[in-house]
Parts: sequence; C-alpha cells; structure tokens
Amino acid sequence: MSLPNKIGVISDSFQAGLREGLRKSKEVGAEGVQIYAVSGEMSPENLSTAARKELKSYIADLGLDISALCGDLGGHGFQDAAVNPEKIEKSKRILDLAVELGTNIVTTHIGIVPDDVNGPIYAAMQSACEELGVYAKSMNAYFAIETGPERSAHLKGFLDTLSTNGVSVNFDPANMVMVTGDDPVQGVKVLKDYIVHTHVKDGRQIRPIDPKEVYGYLGYEGMTHEKIAEMASSGAAFLEVPLGEGQVDFDAYFAALQEIGYKGYLTIEREVGASPEEDIRKAVQFIKKYRGE
Repeated sequence: MSLPNKIGVISDSFQAGLREGLRKSKEVGAEGVQIYAVSGEMSPENLSTAARKELKSYIADLGLDISALCGDLGGHGFQDAAVNPEKIEKSKRILDLAVELGTNIVTTHIGIVPDDVNGPIYAAMQSACEELGVYAKSMNAYFAIETGPERSAHLKGFLDTLSTNGVSVNFDPANMVMVTGDDPVQGVKVLKDYIVHTHVKDGRQIRPIDPKEVYGYLGYEGMTHEKIAEMASSGAAFLEVPLGEGQVDFDAYFAALQEIGYKGYLTIEREVGASPEEDIRKAVQFIKKYRGE
C-alpha cells in the first residue's frame, strides 16, 4: 500500500498555544494543520482582516496548509432549536474565516442524530444543517460532521435528507470503535460519498456505553449521582491510545479510504496522554510507513 494522502495535525493537540502549535506541527513532519476557531484569538470576531492575512502568511511561510478549521460549538450541537440561530450564525462566520485562510472545510459535532426521525430534535438538527449546507455549498465548501455519536448508516440516512452535500463528514475511526462499536472500514464504505476530511486516532472500547453519556443529549438527565457511581465502579468505558495500540485496523481502514478514492488529509488528533508531542511525532511516522517512506 502506498497512501497518496497528506498528513495533518490538530495543532491544538500540542497544548502549546497557536503559533507554537503551528511550529511544532511542522517540526514533527506534518504537511497541514487543523486549528480550533471557536474561542480566543482564533475566534472569527477576534481576527481582523489584517490579522487574517498575517496568520495565513505565517502558516504558508512554515510550509504548511490548513487542512480544516474546527468549529465545534459544544453543548448539544444543533439539537436545541431555541439556540440554533446564534450557533448557525457563528458557524457561518467560522466558514467565512476558513475560506479566507485557504481551506474549504470546517469540522464540527452536530449532536447525536436521534432515532426518532419525526421528532422535534431531528427536525431542529435537520433545519440547521440544511441552512448550513446551502451556505457552505454556495462557497464550494463543507461543514464536516465528525463520526462517532451514532452508527454510520444512521448518519448517512440523516445526510441523505439534506438538499446538498454542503454538510458532509469528518471521518474519525477511533470515535466509532470507542463509543458505538461501529466498524470503521464498513463506515468508510457507507459514508464514501460524504467523506471530505479524516482524523487519524486510535482507541479501545472497554465496555458498551450509551453515546448520550459521552456526547450529551438535549433533555437527557444521564449524569445522576447513581449513574456516576455506577460508571465509577465499572471503570472507564473506552480509552484513546497511541496509533497501533487500539482496535482500529489501520491496514484495513487505510485500504478502505484508498478503495473509495479519498485524496484528502489524514489529520492526527491526540486528545489525551502525558506526552502528546511524542505521540504525534510517532503518529506521523506511523502514517509515513503506509506512504512507503
């Protein structure tokens, strides 16, 4: 196997600040970066036109591209119709920033897609994603939903109800194995028409868990004292681990991405661990082996 894909890093994973994270991304051998653009100095309202030009130039001078911005606004995603107008507006401004900085992808979590396709939460999410998808499509861009909160077939069913592919997929194989127990290889094939960005992350599911306990859900009172005690007594439900140490079959996963013709970034995400820089450096080398380097 010889992967054609470029290697990205979520620069925030270094926990070193914006510019130091960008420098470290270059040092470990990445070709692109994904940057959080929700709060602080990267929030759209805090970046003037001059600051955007300067940042774009700084990243280019490092020899890096931007693979995507992260626009995850937290909370319940777009499940709550009452707060969606504000979140939609912020998401549009993050997309504007992305395009100005030279990428056409903003990744996000939209909340767990409910099983009840006729209920108010599904309708709220569908309405928000329709508006965002149309807006993104008008700019030849994408809002990319990160996989994990629901199984791939259910996510595809939701995406198929939208009028454009302006809302697509940021494929994260580790979220799938850790939370829903879904098969990433099958997931790639199911979601092949929507995948525009990917994360490279590994993990293990230790015991089954309700995704609502991980991602939250509007009106779900999951974290009662009894539930917390129960979870504590049974230990962690899943673990994020360095690449190659978890349940993601990267031979099969990368082969599946090649099979569907995916040419985009493989972006390393490391959310935990005492030595993220060391883990990220090893992850770059891990991917490079699949590129024949």
